Amino acid sequence: MQRTTDVLFISHGGGPMPLLGDPGHREIVDRLTEIAGKLRKPSAILVVSAHWEEAVPTVTAGANPPLIYDYYGFPPESYAIEYPCPGEPALAGQIHSALEQAGIPARLDDRRGFDHGLFVPLKLMYPQADIPCVQLSLVNSLDAEAHLAIGRALQALDYDNLLVIGSGFSFHNMRAFFASATPEIQARNRAFEAWLEDTCTNAAISEVERTDLLKHWDQAPYARFCHPREEHLLPLHVCYGLAGQAARTRFEATILGKQSGMFYWRVGR
Repeated sequence: MQRTTDVLFISHGGGPMPLLGDPGHREIVDRLTEIAGKLRKPSAILVVSAHWEEAVPTVTAGANPPLIYDYYGFPPESYAIEYPCPGEPALAGQIHSALEQAGIPARLDDRRGFDHGLFVPLKLMYPQADIPCVQLSLVNSLDAEAHLAIGRALQALDYDNLLVIGSGFSFHNMRAFFASATPEIQARNRAFEAWLEDTCTNAAISEVERTDLLKHWDQAPYARFCHPREEHLLPLHVCYGLAGQAARTRFEATILGKQSGMFYWRVGR
């Protein structure tokens, strides 16, 4: 029986701001709501968050993980957000096994909670909090090839109607977010977004070439301006490693004045 997996890379915005009515996040609220309305309701969700790094890929294995309010300086209501979704230990075990079988050392963590890379976008997409969730860390080497390999290992998962979300940001230069929106900054933002769109969606690019482009993403136009540190881009590498094909759809939102992209794949095994 064929299993299908929806794979989605999202730009998740700044901390809890999408949930606080911030005008600079209005489009991300609309876009994530729109995307959720177009997808099948998943049986479970795996989130690869830019806000969790470990020495080896680590998977939340608790039955009811708490929330981690991993942001600072926001209003008191930011620290009272609730998203009481259950965990999914069986899926966590599958993920751990798939990584280990691919020769990637991995770890289960039954105490770690869900950070805002999970609960902020999911509160917009699936506000009922009734879908079991599991979170997977990045590797703190921040090596692009390692994250492509993690995604390829996840192809072995045998879980129907799974939604895999790479929760990051296609543009993540904190200084630029709060600087004046000069023509030069906006042009750099657009140039990298154009490269990323072509790399992820152009069906004329072979998968060997696409993999090489993502492996050497820092050679793209203004790559290191858009990502001084790459943790918010690497969830995309995991998504592509799992999908192994051109993205079906790109969604766009202007977030904090910057053009930001999101990519969707449907994978059948």
